[in-house]
Amino acid sequence: MEQLLHYCWKHRLFPLQQLKTTSGQDVEVIDPGLHNRNAGPDFFNAKVKIDGTLWVGNVEIHDKSSDWYLHGHEKDDHYNNVVLHVTGKADTEVKTANGDVLPQLEMEVPETVERHYQELLQEDQYPPCYRIIPQLSRLTVHSWMSALQTERLEQKTEKIRQRVAIANGSWEQAYFVTLARSFGFSINSEAFEQWALHVPLHDVDHHRDDLFQIEAIFMGQAGMLNTDDMPQRHRKQAEEDEYFQRLRHEYLYLAHKFSLEPISGQRWRFLRLRPQNFPTIRISQLANLYYHRRTGLSQLIDCKTLKEVQQLFDTEATPYWETHYTFGTESKKAEKRLSKDSVTVLTINTVVPMLFAYGRHKEDDRLCDRAFDFLEELKAEDNHIVRMWKQCGLDVENAGDSQALIQLKNEYCDRKDCLRCRFGYEYLRNV
Repeated sequence: MEQLLHYCWKHRLFPLQQLKTTSGQDVEVIDPGLHNRNAGPDFFNAKVKIDGTLWVGNVEIHDKSSDWYLHGHEKDDHYNNVVLHVTGKADTEVKTANGDVLPQLEMEVPETVERHYQELLQEDQYPPCYRIIPQLSRLTVHSWMSALQTERLEQKTEKIRQRVAIANGSWEQAYFVTLARSFGFSINSEAFEQWALHVPLHDVDHHRDDLFQIEAIFMGQAGMLNTDDMPQRHRKQAEEDEYFQRLRHEYLYLAHKFSLEPISGQRWRFLRLRPQNFPTIRISQLANLYYHRRTGLSQLIDCKTLKEVQQLFDTEATPYWETHYTFGTESKKAEKRLSKDSVTVLTINTVVPMLFAYGRHKEDDRLCDRAFDFLEELKAEDNHIVRMWKQCGLDVENAGDSQALIQLKNEYCDRKDCLRCRFGYEYLRNV
């Protein structure tokens, strides 16, 4: 109920009759204020007229007046600037820490708003607001999708900043980790991120002109050259495989030279993966990219078009993997090249967030604009989230739209946070 009171105050969904305090004073809401989601009063810098006198200050909202004391606000100086206490039920007088008695507005949630809110919470079908979608104006949809798209990029930017901090301020290392994570294609994302954090690029650089040594370090740091971490059925084949033994011998030498510690090979998941997505193949493709000097941040920033991005990530696994998916087990010869669809995924999950994050870091709007341009040029992703919104009548035109809908589901629909959603607002107001 308190959330609904917040919602009604924020959107000025008041009864038609004159608002009055519990002591009978007229109340006019000029500006409900800025909604505060952190510690402190619920709304900052509100403007309200009480009995003709304009007050500028904060507003606190509770289900019951007595919650003021339950939350200890009477002892907190941060609440001394509250000018109005809004409550669903005024069951007691409230005072600030400096002894002021606050005017209180007892506010009811409109019956239709409460009923529609319960419908959203109880609806089993996704999305719960599907009935309102065909009625929404193009402007409403576009503005909310744009906001969600930016919100998603901001979240990804924060994760990149965290990687920069872990890498002691190195954007190059943070970019490599972000790129590696995307090579995990969801199933192995976490493993790839941990692996990338254990790849000492400054040491690998000493052997950058030797693809075999790069692959030895990459595979070794992934724990893939440790037979103890292999399933029993693969261990014997690997031990008898000449290429595996050469890689392992080279890695042991380099690990001693640079004091390397691998991650556990048991982190990697192969089950229910298409062989083309096996982490062995992806790591070999990354080694090839690194060898050809196409994993640097400067090379990424130089890409002005999607065609240049496609060329940047045009890579394949090393020759051994043309006839293997795992060590020691031969397969039909096939080129293990990164597909165009995979490059599109890398563009959405690595290129766009990295350009946006680095643009923010450098205060370079051109990089941020390029990130949005790439999303607009790319076709929309085809997944169950996008398909369900399309079935509701929502137009999904590009990757920016599909990213916005992923954000909407993850951060709003799944959390039943309809009161912060603009589609939810339209549902509560209009259905």
